[in-house]
Amino acid sequence: MAAANLGAWLCALVVVALAVLPAADALGMNWGTQATHPLSPRIVVQLLRDNGIKKVKLFDADQGTLNALAGTDIEVMVAIPNNLLDIMNDKDNARDWVRHNVSRYHFDGGVNIKYVAVGNEPFLASYNGTFDKVTFPALQNIQNALNDAGFSEIKATVPLNADVYNSPANNQVPSAGRFRTDVAPLMTQMVQFLANNSAPFTVNIYPYLSLYLSEDFPVDFAFFDGLAKPLVDGVNTYTNVFDANFDTLVSALAAVGHGDLPIVIGEVGWPTDGDKHATNALAKRFYDGLLPRLAANTGTPLRPKQYMEVYLFGLLDEDVKSVAPGAFERHWGVLRFDGQPKFPMDLTGNGQNTMLVPAKGVQYLPRTWCVYNPNAEDKSKLVENVNYACTFADCTALGLGSTCYGMDANGNASYAFNMYFQVQNQKDEACDFQALAVPTQTDPSTAACNFPIQIAASSTSSGHRRARAAPVGAAALLVLLALVQFLVSH
Repeated sequence: MAAANLGAWLCALVVVALAVLPAADALGMNWGTQATHPLSPRIVVQLLRDNGIKKVKLFDADQGTLNALAGTDIEVMVAIPNNLLDIMNDKDNARDWVRHNVSRYHFDGGVNIKYVAVGNEPFLASYNGTFDKVTFPALQNIQNALNDAGFSEIKATVPLNADVYNSPANNQVPSAGRFRTDVAPLMTQMVQFLANNSAPFTVNIYPYLSLYLSEDFPVDFAFFDGLAKPLVDGVNTYTNVFDANFDTLVSALAAVGHGDLPIVIGEVGWPTDGDKHATNALAKRFYDGLLPRLAANTGTPLRPKQYMEVYLFGLLDEDVKSVAPGAFERHWGVLRFDGQPKFPMDLTGNGQNTMLVPAKGVQYLPRTWCVYNPNAEDKSKLVENVNYACTFADCTALGLGSTCYGMDANGNASYAFNMYFQVQNQKDEACDFQALAVPTQTDPSTAACNFPIQIAASSTSSGHRRARAAPVGAAALLVLLALVQFLVSH
């Protein structure tokens, strides 16, 4: 075979090989652990591997998690939480962090660390500038510490909420995208630093939130099936909010001289409970549209036919996430808290009606539930006890539009009591509630509402910092009290 023909043949072979790479090779997963009973890292890592997921984004640099990822070659984004950003403004502290959380793990046969996430949405408008002064210096110090340690291939980036950019009210099209006025000078500096270090801009884009936050938002525009009225922007047409949001960022980057900066989607997904639009059916519709586009490298009007690095949010449900943004926050997982799939999902983007591979080796507590005692003599403190249960356990499935909404008062109380009972590892004293509750071996679940059995300690993160079930905030508590009073009276 002639050299020229051989070269052409090899090039063609490479193109074919790239074309048939499964979408999972391009997909990452966010692995959050804000749960009372998080699955052990060993089980989760096997779960990732069983589903062909080769990238994972973390929210810390937990030792147990990183040890479990060692030797797997899964690409990892480790993270520095917002509460440590101030500390990272000291160069010595940044070097120490890199030494303990990168150098310690990143070697042949160790953990394949690709990125360090410096903070998590630190410029969120609702933070009112809390982290504005400490984020960029932390980013600089961490990247410089990585470079000095010989890890210049590892890039520091800041996962940002999409609220750092927008289009003006009188011209709401992607081409008019600019960085938010209050952070524009800071964003310009940060973008320049990312470009100088060949690091990507990381952004979290949530079409679901566009729908949740506005009753006037066109539902179909949140999805990818072309049913929405198009948004026309000059020569470009947008049929979904994801593309429009992404290209608004591209325009904002171009406005500060870096329209070609690589963009990583740090989070994108759809919740399955806690709101009328948070359902398995709509989550499936969302992913059925997103995943084939990613597999085909469809891109967006401003970046057509381009590979897009994406981390889905999230892998597992987390029952102690803050519900300040909404009850849906605890239900982003494509898998339940115990690693069981919720709906068919084909990560390859080929549209197959297949379920994800479930977590293996998960052990559960005994099949015992805690339910309302209809024979209780004194029911005067029912509201008080249901409120207590829901303050220290997850009752978000009882809310309006959620999977367990619509049960009678007995059912609502039973669900609340059982959630607390499971969180407390089925301790005898956790199923009393002043004689208002009794244990049962009969499953009280309904066709729509699942009364879960919690994971046993043997399957949880014994070495991981387990999240505690903490009281909800004052504002959320007022809403919760009103909900509880309604639930036990209907």
